[in-house]
Amino acid sequence: MRLDPRPRSHPTYVAFLVHRISGLLLALFLPLHFWALSQAINGEAALEGFLRWTDNAVLKAAETMLVVLLAAHLAGGLRVLALEFLGWRSSQKTLVAASAGVSLAAGLLFLLNVV
Repeated sequence: MRLDPRPRSHPTYVAFLVHRISGLLLALFLPLHFWALSQAINGEAALEGFLRWTDNAVLKAAETMLVVLLAAHLAGGLRVLALEFLGWRSSQKTLVAASAGVSLAAGLLFLLNVV
């Protein structure tokens, strides 16, 4: 039995992958986030040193990607909830495009505010 490769190029499959991969990347980021928060426990000097270290272009770009990942995961989750409660609709491609647009817009707005 040979599987048809076309479903993997369908926009909803790509949305599924983006949702899963963004969730995994956010889960990998979480320990780093907790470590960064723990710098406040070590004192004001440790936190200030960490915050100074984070004020560079590479980390600002990573921060923007983090916001895009958060927005993509949120938008993908809302799309899945809509699918659960509203059922399959022929406009699924439109929902995928809208969720991608919302994610990129959130990242762009964050980037404009950071710069």
